[in-house]
Amino acid sequence: NRSGCPATWAHPRSLTGLGRAVTLPRVPPQGEVCSAITSKYSEFLPSAQSAEELVSQVDGLSGSIELLRAGIEEQVQRDLNVAVAEFTELKQQLERDTLVLSILKKLQEFDTAIKEYNTALLEKKYVVAAQQLEKARSSLKMLESRKGFELKILKALGTELTVQTQNMLYHLGEEWQKLAVWKLPPSKESSSLESVMHSELHLCTLPSKEEEIAGPPVASVLQAFAVLGELRTKLKIFGQLLLKYILKPLISYPSLQPFTEELSDVVILRFRCEDPNLDHSSPVEVFDKIKFILESLPLELLGKWKECRVTLAELLGDMIWEELSDCLIQNCLVNSIPTNSSKLEQYIEVIKSTEEFEKALKNMQFLKGDTTDLLKYARNVNSHFANKKCQDVIVAARNLMTSEIHNTVKITPDSCVALPKLPDPGSGDHLKMQKTSKQLPKEMVNLENETKLSQYTFSLPTCRISSSVEKLMELAYQTLLEATASTDQCCIQLFYSVRNIFQLFYDVVPTYHKENLQKLPQLAAIHHNNCMYIAHHLLTMGHQFRYRLTNILCDGAATFVDLVPGFRRLGMECFLAQMRVQKGEILERLSSARNFSNMDDEDNYSAANKAIRQVLHQLKRLGKVWQDVLPVNIYCKAMGTLLNTALSEIVTRIAALEDISAEDADRLYSLCRIMVEEGPQVFTPLPEEDKNKKYQEEVPVYVQKWMTFKELMIILQANLQEIVDQWADGKGPLAAEFSPAEVKSLIRALFQNTERRAAALAKIK
Repeated sequence: NRSGCPATWAHPRSLTGLGRAVTLPRVPPQGEVCSAITSKYSEFLPSAQSAEELVSQVDGLSGSIELLRAGIEEQVQRDLNVAVAEFTELKQQLERDTLVLSILKKLQEFDTAIKEYNTALLEKKYVVAAQQLEKARSSLKMLESRKGFELKILKALGTELTVQTQNMLYHLGEEWQKLAVWKLPPSKESSSLESVMHSELHLCTLPSKEEEIAGPPVASVLQAFAVLGELRTKLKIFGQLLLKYILKPLISYPSLQPFTEELSDVVILRFRCEDPNLDHSSPVEVFDKIKFILESLPLELLGKWKECRVTLAELLGDMIWEELSDCLIQNCLVNSIPTNSSKLEQYIEVIKSTEEFEKALKNMQFLKGDTTDLLKYARNVNSHFANKKCQDVIVAARNLMTSEIHNTVKITPDSCVALPKLPDPGSGDHLKMQKTSKQLPKEMVNLENETKLSQYTFSLPTCRISSSVEKLMELAYQTLLEATASTDQCCIQLFYSVRNIFQLFYDVVPTYHKENLQKLPQLAAIHHNNCMYIAHHLLTMGHQFRYRLTNILCDGAATFVDLVPGFRRLGMECFLAQMRVQKGEILERLSSARNFSNMDDEDNYSAANKAIRQVLHQLKRLGKVWQDVLPVNIYCKAMGTLLNTALSEIVTRIAALEDISAEDADRLYSLCRIMVEEGPQVFTPLPEEDKNKKYQEEVPVYVQKWMTFKELMIILQANLQEIVDQWADGKGPLAAEFSPAEVKSLIRALFQNTERRAAALAKIK
């Protein structure tokens, strides 16, 4: 409004559009307006000036206030820092003073405890002395736990405490040695019965008059050991001595009987020998002896002390029970397990005595409430019986397997193992067949062949087997019979133990007797018979017991047939290995015959004759050692094979000769005649000479090259025409044994090159 016009005036245009008629004021003249503005300005100016002065004063006052506030804050902060520093220093000083005061208090407590300990120790108040030592130890631990506040005196205090503790233990040890005195045999003789008889334990039970006020010395010493934490160490040593010289001998030596001798203030525990011939003690007797020993010990003394949470019996039980129960199981309960299932019912008494024994030990607080391994072992008698029976069976079987093979018995088709008489099966194929046969209609024709087989058709031929193998089979049958009367689990274990017997035989015998089986032909033959004998019984063993075993085994598992091929192969391989050895010796001896050439030379003839004699001697020796051992058919096949080896080698050597003179032929014929005359004599399968002729006459049956050999002898003595006649255009006996090339080769070697020889050779085709 530079024009000085009042602010309320408005331009006429601003009033347009209001929608109604407005009456405008009258516009004053220009002179009036200017005078009015001047009047208003003169009135306003003093107010504006006074306001500006007031603003300047306020600004100055505000600056003064700010300076004052800054000054006050600075002073207050300075004073506050000083106060905080003083407070912190005072607080630290208070903490130091408190720490020093507590340390001094603990030092005072340590000193007081040591003084009271010394006083109590002089008065033999061992429990009080031990408690004061523990207080001193607690004070010292508190001092040592103060970090950042180390005193040189603490090391000295620790040394003093250690010295006093060892002094206390020394005095307690002295008292302990007076209260429990062991008289032991020399360490080298501690394992014999006579040395155990010298073991004694002396226990002091009554206090002297001076010590009656302080309590029983045994309890006082034990409680002091408990306070010092050394009771377990002392009891462990005592427990080991008790086990070694008292408890274990009672279990191991049935003849030992413990007794006590009571004197005025000592109880002496010692042994006496009642019956030195006893092998094993019954568990009932052993349990009674152990209870007697434990009842003789003052195990209740520590339990009278209110501050002790466990009794002496409980501590001792925790330390020795595990080893004691193991010894009871291994040396007592194991021996009491019956070896026959019929005696299992009698074992209930052992289980009851074990339960009563554990109950008595729990009443003594020697055992806790849980069932121990001892009682579990006794209750699990069926399993242990089976395990023991199986173990005994395997041990007995192995002893038989490692015994001598050459002790033999004769087996005939009529002989058999003493089989147990089994009751008729209640069910099975036999009964089903009977029921089925009854239902057949009458008009059905019986297709059964009227020709009956011999009763010996499926029997083992006559031979000799080891007596140990016969006993082994009896053991197997008796074990299976035992299984039929046992529980299901035991039955299964015994059945598989019998299988293990034969599997063990398969592994043990060839290894254990390996050297003898390789060197001695007779043992190889006996082993062959043993394997065949076992295989023969395994064929029917499972079937014989099939319906008497547990249901699990009746479903087809009760069989031994799967073992038969392995045993047959085992016996056959052993005997064939021996046959290869004998063949090798025969060929080696014949190799010294110088190929049967130049027999007109005396040295050559002598060497060949010697080789023939050695072979025959070897065969005769084998015939003797195998006589009455091998079955006749096996014997004849074996001897025939070896004789055939010799004859075949001789034929091959002679047929390979390129030149045979007349004298050579005569001498070769004489050598062959020795083989033909004496060869059959090696067939002596039976001890009775008159019965062997039958088999000597049947030599061609067992010796494949016998006729070949005889044809060779004919050629050596025949002329060309006789040889041609023997050939008979390839249809004669000579053609059946020799090939045309072999016959031609012999003719060329025996005869000179002439027209007659050429004609003869032409006919050999």
